[in-house]
Amino acid sequence: MDRLDRMQLFTRIAERGSFSAAANDLGLSRSTATAAIQSLEADLGTRLLQRTTRHVTLTLEGEAFYMRALSILAEVEAAESAFRAEGPIGLLRIDAHPHLTRTFLLPRLSAFLKRYPGLDLHFGQGDRYVDLVREGVDCVIRAGELEDSGLIVRRLGHLDEATCASPAYLAVHGVPETPDDLPGHRAVGFVSSRTGEVMPLELSENGRTRFVKLDCRVTANDSGTALELGRLGFGLVQAPRYHFEEDLKAGRMVEVLPAFPPPPTPLSALYPQNRQTAPRLRVFLDWIGEIFAHTRI
Repeated sequence: MDRLDRMQLFTRIAERGSFSAAANDLGLSRSTATAAIQSLEADLGTRLLQRTTRHVTLTLEGEAFYMRALSILAEVEAAESAFRAEGPIGLLRIDAHPHLTRTFLLPRLSAFLKRYPGLDLHFGQGDRYVDLVREGVDCVIRAGELEDSGLIVRRLGHLDEATCASPAYLAVHGVPETPDDLPGHRAVGFVSSRTGEVMPLELSENGRTRFVKLDCRVTANDSGTALELGRLGFGLVQAPRYHFEEDLKAGRMVEVLPAFPPPPTPLSALYPQNRQTAPRLRVFLDWIGEIFAHTRI
């Protein structure tokens, strides 16, 4: 293992907080990773990592070396990519909502990978919070307003939202024509992963957002489950419009209150500051930027 390989291994261990996880990411055995770091520390004459039975943390010297190593590896990757015919190489770890991935990214993925044959992609999917640095994720795509996380944010656009219900639900409870008709209705409660609370319905009325809390007999913290509960008639449900397209066409769901749509939801890509100069991430961000710039969402 040469110097750059050991440097890459060291940065991955620092980010993952684990020899085993870093070794698995890079296709190495745990023993090979341990020996390589021992060799690196011996060459530098200092301890870079503090090992305990549960965690691996950086020493003060390790923190300083980590920042220098990131800069060096980024410069090497950029220099190699500039002269390599196939462009950037390596594994990109992306986390995005499953339905968004299937709707917008996968249909265009073959063309992207053909353009950059040296890249491999791993898609992690879910609504949960992701610690990008700790989990070794390069980029997440998220909908909604974002808290200050110290991550770099690239706005991709806005998602149109809709309020829908099943025909069976509307046959029993009636079709609301205005927000004032909502008392007595029920909603499928979506529990925010950020606050742990059920989110109210949001409706645009006279240029302002009106928040409406309805009775929720059933709640869920997964958007796919919430949508299925809506299809089964458990109440009104709000989600990005693209989630409902097939159901609306097939008659499984009906849009309600179309004159009072929920406000559009921002869509963003987030990534750690230490990834911003990586060519493989840069081309991915440019690609998804093109997708959402030319797609009605």
